[in-house]
Amino acid sequence: MRIELMVNGDPVSRLVEGSESLLDLLRNDLGLVGTKWGCLTGDCGACTVLVNSEPVVSCLKACAQLDGSTVTTIEGLTPTHGLSDLQQAFVDHFATQCGFCTPGMIMAAEALVNSGVPADEAAIREGLSGNLCRCTGYNKIVDAVMSVIEQRNA
Repeated sequence: MRIELMVNGDPVSRLVEGSESLLDLLRNDLGLVGTKWGCLTGDCGACTVLVNSEPVVSCLKACAQLDGSTVTTIEGLTPTHGLSDLQQAFVDHFATQCGFCTPGMIMAAEALVNSGVPADEAAIREGLSGNLCRCTGYNKIVDAVMSVIEQRNA
């Protein structure tokens, strides 16, 4: 079937198989490799992107369900020069180690920050609970997200 969608602000028209995942389309067809292959079962969140501003694990989302949707990946969050405020906060707070979970974590955090969540540790941890990090223990990630919430609300 043919789908039409916006990916990082660019129109995309593709013929897709019924079982083709959004992750496959992004990485294999569009070359957007910032979205990571992880568990492929929806458990780790490494492949999280925003679909119509909502966080979605792209490994479980069939492309056939996306006709007319707007998709934002980590590449679409990054400005032409430099980093977004959330990406910079991850750097400033040393919120990455191996970096494998970082794109999905940042995309989930972007949706969380945009939802109006308060600068509250428990709310941030709950909002990011679908994204697993095996390296940092989450404290620095929470600090980075909290700093952006405080900055955007200032």
